[in-house]
Amino acid sequence: MTVQVTETASETASQVHWVDPELTILMPCLNEAETLGFCIDKATDFLERSGISGEILIADNGSSDDSVEIARSHGARVVRVEEKGYGSALRGGIEAARGQYVIMGDADASYDFGALDPFVEKLRQGYDLVMGNRFRGGMEPGAMPLLHRYLGNPVLSGIGKLLFQTPVGDFHCGLRGFSRQSILDLDLTTTGMEFASEVVVRSSLARQSMTEVPTTLSQDGRSRPPHLRSWRDGWRHLRFLLLFSPSWLFLYPGLALIVSGLLAMLWLLAGPRHLGTITLDVNTLVYCAAAIVCGYQSVVFALFAKVFAIDADLLPYDPTVKRLKRRLRLEYGILIGALLFVGGLGAAFYAVGSWRAVAFGDLDPAESLRIVIPSATAMIIGAQTFSSSFFLGVLGLRSKR
Repeated sequence: MTVQVTETASETASQVHWVDPELTILMPCLNEAETLGFCIDKATDFLERSGISGEILIADNGSSDDSVEIARSHGARVVRVEEKGYGSALRGGIEAARGQYVIMGDADASYDFGALDPFVEKLRQGYDLVMGNRFRGGMEPGAMPLLHRYLGNPVLSGIGKLLFQTPVGDFHCGLRGFSRQSILDLDLTTTGMEFASEVVVRSSLARQSMTEVPTTLSQDGRSRPPHLRSWRDGWRHLRFLLLFSPSWLFLYPGLALIVSGLLAMLWLLAGPRHLGTITLDVNTLVYCAAAIVCGYQSVVFALFAKVFAIDADLLPYDPTVKRLKRRLRLEYGILIGALLFVGGLGAAFYAVGSWRAVAFGDLDPAESLRIVIPSATAMIIGAQTFSSSFFLGVLGLRSKR
């Protein structure tokens, strides 16, 4: 997926040229006139002090203030990214970058563009992604809202580390460096603030090498509120993490529901159970059946999501999924679904026979439901297996195409 970027002749002429710069310092921009010049000057000082061949690139996302003119007057190259969004601006900037390495950071004066030496050092050592860690480097008082510092960032970063086994402790640090080609190979797609998570997640899934370096965080130098919206963008980050981990979102909860529901159902089939003063009977049996059905549906959906995501190159190749697709052929699914359905139907006929034995009169629910509930559960699971097998076959056709 590409982002439309444009660069005028005047913008090209306003910057210092290198044939093949080693480093691009990239800043997304949307009305950053108050702080942009300061950030560019800090980045320029770093390039001059370190002797690194580099460029400063501003990815403008539709600024209506003097940001573009300020960037040009301070010697930066400007590209205009038409598609709106933080992620769109950065993707457009990465595509337009000329450096072998890219270090990106927000243009709000909160990050120190004069202290990029650790990032360059790690990139030269061969790391594909080098993340800044503000919790290790230190923050000025008031630089990060308390909600973000003690809840949002630690929780989301912890979830990310758990789901994707990454060494990154600060998923949302805006200052990070990477090999340009390695990031382009990931074919990133998000347009909003969740781009910060996508970089880490997709790099991790692609088994790219990554590390962290301490970095500092200063107070936002702008007088206006930041573009970030805590709850909205926090949810977008969390949603992205979960969607890229179908095992944690669907498979493991589904298996837990199936096992717990099945064990409880078998326990209750013999008769009422007493836990102290509480008696569990057929009412509980109904919820056991619901747990089994919901859990089974969740497990099946996890398989669908995994197969689709791999075929769409959103997740890396998984040999386990390939083996499952090969073994769970359409014919096997139809056979298993049919056997479950027929088994449940046979139990249903048995229940009708028991009803007929009393001339279709009143039945004891505590006895009859111990047959009807497992029967209905088996029929539902059988029907789900039957239809799911056909849908998995459709996904297989898409993959072959």
